[in-house]
Amino acid sequence: MDIEKELAAIKAQLEERPGAKKKLSMIVFSGDLDKHIASMIIATGAAAMGMETVLFYTFWGTAALRDPKKKAKGKNLIEKMFGIMLPRGKNKTTLSKMHMAGMGTAMIRSIMKKKNVASLDEMFQIAGQLGVKIVICEMSMDLMGLKREEMIDYPNMEVGGVATFLAHAAESSVQLFL
Repeated sequence: MDIEKELAAIKAQLEERPGAKKKLSMIVFSGDLDKHIASMIIATGAAAMGMETVLFYTFWGTAALRDPKKKAKGKNLIEKMFGIMLPRGKNKTTLSKMHMAGMGTAMIRSIMKKKNVASLDEMFQIAGQLGVKIVICEMSMDLMGLKREEMIDYPNMEVGGVATFLAHAAESSVQLFL
């Protein structure tokens, strides 16, 4: 079977799915820099192609949404410990492989800059402009002692649960897990 026939068959299957919209729903589970970059490239690409795009940040992924300049009050000891152990924002995340005590992470950021690849900050800004929606997992925030007031300012962000994500995923033509 040639590639054009395969693509036509896949397209036909997607169009036949009842309730499926031109929509991407993605779970961002990882706290690794490279996976955040990949999720933002996919999200902005999908949004630029006219797809409604929703990112569900859960567990280790939620730390990337912390604003390094903001602090929340009223945390207990365990919540404070998580706050110390988790990266304080997307620019404190490290590579999943070849981190090499920070050298690998610094190298990838440097190469991105030299190759004119948008930084993670720029990707989040572009995502916001394109209408990419972010849902932060309420349970993950609660387990890790994260508060809404310490999260980044982002135009299309809300706190929600798994039911919120599943409602989006149920009507999406594409679902991903990173």
